[in-house]
Amino acid sequence: MKALQISDVRTWKQIDIPEPGDPGPGEVLVRVHRMGVCGTDVGCYLGKFPFFEFPRIPGHELGVKVLAVGDGVTHLKAGDRCCVEPYLNCERCDSCRRGHTNCCEHNQTFGVMCDGGLTDQVILPARKLHPSGSLSYDQAALVETLAIGCHAVDRGGPTAGDNVLILGAGPIGLSALEFARLNQANVVVADINQQRLNFVSEAMGVAQTVKLEGDDRDIEMIREFGRGRLADVVVDATGNHRSMVRAFDFAAFAGRVVYVGITQNDLQFPHAPIFHRRELTLLASRNAMPADFEKIVALIEDGKINTDPWITHHASFDEVPRVFDQWIAPGSGVIKAMIEVTA
Repeated sequence: MKALQISDVRTWKQIDIPEPGDPGPGEVLVRVHRMGVCGTDVGCYLGKFPFFEFPRIPGHELGVKVLAVGDGVTHLKAGDRCCVEPYLNCERCDSCRRGHTNCCEHNQTFGVMCDGGLTDQVILPARKLHPSGSLSYDQAALVETLAIGCHAVDRGGPTAGDNVLILGAGPIGLSALEFARLNQANVVVADINQQRLNFVSEAMGVAQTVKLEGDDRDIEMIREFGRGRLADVVVDATGNHRSMVRAFDFAAFAGRVVYVGITQNDLQFPHAPIFHRRELTLLASRNAMPADFEKIVALIEDGKINTDPWITHHASFDEVPRVFDQWIAPGSGVIKAMIEVTA
């Protein structure tokens, strides 16, 4: 059975792997139809993502079809179309026992810390599959990206009328945007890339965007869009350590700053004049919760999240080594690329 592996920095390798066999108790055998490409995959390909080691078969944003179910599986049947919750938590550690499965102490994210879904068939725990009767495979593969934004917004806890600033207009920032809007917040999106901000305005219908220049005018514009107040919630989806530190500048007094992007750099910020004086709350956001996946499937099915603007590029399995560098090049216009693993 063929699979695509990231064998080294910027290196794809097609390999043959054994077919997975029959699912065991509590497991499901699925055929992979779609894999969404996200910033994590790009970071892995470039050798910049923590927790990743070469060689690895990527693929954690998946749209799949159930082929067979193991003993004890009752919520799925052969033929079901599903999205995948790729966080393989241990179910035994303190975090799992307290319900924080998204930050399991021994988590193995499928396609990042262990081989993933860029192949024809895989076996997964049945508890990690969420079925839908109407989502396309593309939509199913998009659910995990949306779940990351959903959890980040939940961590910030905006309510109707709150000012929410999204830093970074990539897929994770856009996913946070979807849920900030569903919470009826007053949303501003900021980025250094005007092309991405144009997409936010034209495709996502957000009028309030700020092209960050790194000076005080950025703060003034965010205050203007906030009706005289800075952001009650700042969601930094950049993964850039400079942006993550500057996020405090945009937060209102008693505001919350949520880090959903990941950096390996140390962060240094002024404590007394900003963090302490404004009594800010700093929150990390890791992965997502099982209920987020179920919520998002229902929102897409009900038409409350429009997935049409999201998926901008497609390629077949065989085309990936040729097009991947094009997808990640500056100015490519990629928002979400989908790999058609199986037609």
